[in-house]
Amino acid sequence: MTLVTMESIVSALNNTLGKKGMNEDEIKDLAEYIMSFFGYEKEVIDNILTSEDRDVFYMLEEEGILSTTQEQVNLKKGKLWRIHYWVLKGEHIDRLAKDDNADEDTRDEYEIVYGEMGDEVWSRSSEDDSDENH
Repeated sequence: MTLVTMESIVSALNNTLGKKGMNEDEIKDLAEYIMSFFGYEKEVIDNILTSEDRDVFYMLEEEGILSTTQEQVNLKKGKLWRIHYWVLKGEHIDRLAKDDNADEDTRDEYEIVYGEMGDEVWSRSSEDDSDENH
């Protein structure tokens, strides 16, 4: 398990959200906010979050800093209880913290593939349309 430090979280946020316009003070505040939930733990149970906290966590999930997982527990009465967790992605945070090109790392693989396709792939010619109609 990779230990996430305040320095690594600040650096990762600088390399992601800082490049999107978040200033240093906001990044430090956000890093403290994140660490106040996780401390030295890897995961936090979703039930402790307010809706505002959850919104921040969803944004951090989009940046690759957090992910979610769930656990299913069978209760004595036969019901299934799902427990949702937020997980710090320590190894990815370390990569983001060390990488000046973090924007490339956080791009979805589909975005990369589709972004490299030319306009001709996305347009249909009139011959294609007429072939389908016959």
